[in-house]
Amino acid sequence: MSCVQAADITGAKVGDLAARLIDAGLAEALGALPGLRGRLRIAAGDWGRAAAIAAQQGVRWSAIWGDHRPPEIVIRSLLFGCDGYLLLVTAVSDEQPELPSQTPFFVAANRPERTLSDMFGVRFVDHPDSRRWLRHRAWAGDDFPLRREFPLSGSSKDATPADSDYPFPSVDGEGVYEIPVGPVHAGIIEPGHFRFQAVGETILRMEERLGYVHKGVEKLAEGRDLTGLARLACRVSGDSAVAHGWAACQAVERALGVEVPARALVLRAILAERERIANHLGDIGAICNDVGFAFAQVQMSRLRELVLRQNLELFGHRLLFDRVVPGGVAVDLDSSGVKAMREALAELRADVEELLPLLLEYPSLQDRLRGTGVLTPQTARRLGVTGYVGRASNLQDDLRRDAPYAPYDQLRVEVPAYPDGDVARRVRVRGEEVLVAVGLIEQLLARLPEGALCVDCPAPGRDVEGIGLIEGWRGETVAFVRLSPEGRVERYFPRDPSWLSWPALEVLLADVIVPDFPVNNKSVNGSYSGHDL
Repeated sequence: MSCVQAADITGAKVGDLAARLIDAGLAEALGALPGLRGRLRIAAGDWGRAAAIAAQQGVRWSAIWGDHRPPEIVIRSLLFGCDGYLLLVTAVSDEQPELPSQTPFFVAANRPERTLSDMFGVRFVDHPDSRRWLRHRAWAGDDFPLRREFPLSGSSKDATPADSDYPFPSVDGEGVYEIPVGPVHAGIIEPGHFRFQAVGETILRMEERLGYVHKGVEKLAEGRDLTGLARLACRVSGDSAVAHGWAACQAVERALGVEVPARALVLRAILAERERIANHLGDIGAICNDVGFAFAQVQMSRLRELVLRQNLELFGHRLLFDRVVPGGVAVDLDSSGVKAMREALAELRADVEELLPLLLEYPSLQDRLRGTGVLTPQTARRLGVTGYVGRASNLQDDLRRDAPYAPYDQLRVEVPAYPDGDVARRVRVRGEEVLVAVGLIEQLLARLPEGALCVDCPAPGRDVEGIGLIEGWRGETVAFVRLSPEGRVERYFPRDPSWLSWPALEVLLADVIVPDFPVNNKSVNGSYSGHDL
């Protein structure tokens, strides 16, 4: 894998980091896992020091998750460099689970670590924010829902009290006032609370409160067979069924050492690119509609609907639920389907190429989009955002190119990116990614091999684990799976890109006027469901 990247993209290597940690006596190399550059065991007491060195090295923090294996809680942290991924592993006693925080070195670790505190009872020393994150008063203070002994149905039969006392910080000063928005909204969207402090029309700060529809996905996964896991993964976030389904299945297949048929892999990529196209088209229209440019909403909704209808016609589901299955795919594409898709892609390219210049140059539209909601490249890197939010701020990580998996390892993937970091660029990146995805699907159709659609995923006969890493339409999508010897799910952890992009919304709203909140929110478009596991 090459580490030659654009000037604004870090060239830090996790391989160098691993060597440095081992040389310093802070780490011990563990056996390899497919998809990873390396895996290191870190003593619990050195967890913070390892993070400090990783931050100095310039790698990107990706995810952290827990795994209760009594009498221990195993903690894993994933880091990304231009040469791939490094997994750090440690363990703490479930009687006194305490660990140095990585948040002082990686801002992106803030909410995930607070989630570990809420769900597993892990105390993070030196964490800058001790407030609960997901515990919306549904559980008692000594209940930790992702510990093994905690029942799926919960422990309380009483109605959950209103979560009305979350300690939002206040901003003092003459003329400062607060605006609470949500969690119930006027539009048909999922619940999230936004607390603004403003002077006049100018936002001084905004803080989010999420987690209102916690679904218990990780607990629901325990004990499932592989088919049940794939169905659950497709429903982590309904607009990312392919991304999460593929990540979970890839994790399973890597854990089991299963080789997916080449035809199935190409079909998975076609499904993923169609998911990318449909969502980007919808977002472009919605962003423009938020500033009153209804023409774009009408045109993009029309194009998106054509894509969704063809999804139903060719693959049996508009949103492509349950098309990706362990070992392959559940659908095929015959010669007439290939022909119909090629024709539709040609029409879509022509329409998008005609519409995009109009949207990107129309003065009254760009007056509302340019220069608003700026996320600088430096801030984007500090927050570790991925996908279109990161690329609009020149953080160009794209796993299809930078950590390629089949069939993308045989394709050239263009990654549009800009340093401006405003709403206009987040629209432009989406539009250009649509055209890139059209080109990728055309390449994939041209090389669609013959062969099987699926292979068996036999029980491993021992405990195994694997990691799935997929470039979904929102960005880097992570899945960890640990299986029992019988092939049942012991632990499933999905990480949606929204965990990294939601904090970016708070940052980019500083000094934005209150009426521009909706368009900035839509330009980020974090998934509530992908966050509220």
